[in-house]
Amino acid sequence: MRRREFITVLGGAVATWPVAVRAQQSERVRRIGVLMNFVADDPAAQPRLTAFLQSLAQLGWTEGRNARIDVRWTGNETERIRKSVTELVALAPDIVLTVGSPTTGPFLQATRTVPIVFVQVADPVGGDFVASLARPGGNATGFANFEYGMSGKWLELLKEIAPGIRRAAVIRNAATAAGAGQLGAIQSVAPSFGVELSPIGVRDAAEIERAVTAFARAANGGLIVTGGSVAQRKLIVDLAAEHRLPTVYPDRVYVTDGGLLAYGPDRVDQFRRAAGYVDRILKGELPADLPVQTPTKFELVINLKTAKVLNLDVPPSLLARADEVIE
Repeated sequence: MRRREFITVLGGAVATWPVAVRAQQSERVRRIGVLMNFVADDPAAQPRLTAFLQSLAQLGWTEGRNARIDVRWTGNETERIRKSVTELVALAPDIVLTVGSPTTGPFLQATRTVPIVFVQVADPVGGDFVASLARPGGNATGFANFEYGMSGKWLELLKEIAPGIRRAAVIRNAATAAGAGQLGAIQSVAPSFGVELSPIGVRDAAEIERAVTAFARAANGGLIVTGGSVAQRKLIVDLAAEHRLPTVYPDRVYVTDGGLLAYGPDRVDQFRRAAGYVDRILKGELPADLPVQTPTKFELVINLKTAKVLNLDVPPSLLARADEVIE
């Protein structure tokens, strides 16, 4: 978020705070780090960070009065994550918000004392971020993105919007426990839908392009993009369009970028709820005692323009269930 926009978000909320809240929060300035897995100018990032900042403001934490907020943008690139983690740890923050497993893992490796609230983490137990969802037990807690069983829903939706699908490539992050877990859940339901699966890793852009291009040479294919692939979002959407592959995504931002259909948790809501955990920890509660929360809101988003390009007739029953239809 640009500095001017950052100040506007926080400043707009100041006028609405009760005098009592301002007085209550007049103690020492608390340092809050934010480690984003986007680049700063990604339009998908702005609503998420804004929701976090506005919720903090509503809880009485404002930049320049009782909080200093240090934001780092990593673009989900390993070297930028490493550098950003080093910078934030050196600032000795009171608490840090991390986004996704690729930023949460390195921060936990760097410190087991700074409190961490994470969002958009698919498998915090499998990633060794917490001991259990109910009792995290360490310096981290937050908001899990998925329950593995719901991953099968992506294949169900792919067959519903494109009944002719007989083959599906599953794009997942093979470097994380969540990537394997989501693939396993899809594999468990694939026989019931009569679909043959082909896993594709997301280690680099060249690998994705080669694998999708090879997969697309045969007919009756579609794609399923699991959580954790956001760094290659544009490439995946472009490849799906180039090869005319019906594709189901885990996040609405793919669909606003031109993808066909998305089903997944409301990410903005997670950022909003994360501010509540940050507030509670800054007021004395321990991350170890705050249970990891699972999603409470899910979104089904359909791009009718893309469906038309692919010559797909979207079933009325699917349209009726959609939270948003892009025309």
